Amino acid sequence: MGLNALPPTRHKRKEALVSMPMPDYTPAPASKKKMSAGKKAGLVGGVLAGLVIIGVAAGGHDETPTGAPVAAATTAPTGTPNQEAIGKLQACIEMTAGIRAYDPALWDTTVCGEYQGGLAPTSQPAVEATEATEAVAEPASEPTKELTDSQQNAVEKAADYLSYSSFSRSGLIKQLEFEGFSTKDATFGVDAQKANWNEQAVKKAAEYLDNGSFSRSGLIKQLEFEGFSTKQATFGVDAQKANWNEQAAKKAAEYLDNGSFSRSGLIEQLKFEGFTTGQATYGVKKAGL
Repeated sequence: MGLNALPPTRHKRKEALVSMPMPDYTPAPASKKKMSAGKKAGLVGGVLAGLVIIGVAAGGHDETPTGAPVAAATTAPTGTPNQEAIGKLQACIEMTAGIRAYDPALWDTTVCGEYQGGLAPTSQPAVEATEATEAVAEPASEPTKELTDSQQNAVEKAADYLSYSSFSRSGLIKQLEFEGFSTKDATFGVDAQKANWNEQAVKKAAEYLDNGSFSRSGLIKQLEFEGFSTKQATFGVDAQKANWNEQAAKKAAEYLDNGSFSRSGLIEQLKFEGFTTGQATYGVKKAGL
């Protein structure tokens, strides 16, 4: 067979290839450039951070894979921004896991976000410190005040008087001044009793009615003379629930025991004592006039 005599089938296949439309080809992408040292360091840093997180989750060990530090040392010089970020991230992880105490100066919010504080062991000492501060502050709230000898004696003397008799505040102060205490010490001693002066007025009014007869207004004036305020004296007298007609009858009898009176004269005397006309008339009549 000669060189120019080709098989028909091969010739038809060549025509099919020639007649087929050519596809639109996109230019092939340029070959990738070699990765820079900074990008390599970032990649290694990401791997290192991932390894640290895995190590903490597995058991909190401080050891890192043997190959990671070598790769970091060969690809990124110490002190680069990526290396610093890795150190900050590792510090954040350790503080969050409780391996390291929380330190605001080392916590970088840009790298680690806001600190939640849920796992940091330093929160408990802070509470204990607060409790200790409160415990120390309590004794200072009520300082002990020392009394002078004169003040102490005035307190004791005022208590003695109130133990067997009744006084108004001003009346008891005058009594202690009569005993030789200064006005300042006497006042201190009386006020230290924290007495209820209304109750003292009630007791004083009862003492007077036990030893004599009085009209309502006359007994109020007597308590005012003892140093009680009008309000205190009125409270003490009204607390007696006295029968003022009967008091007028007793007063009329007292006068007749010590002298002689006409009916009208005795009525006027009882009115002078503070009894009303009706009370005075009742008392004189009951006395026998």
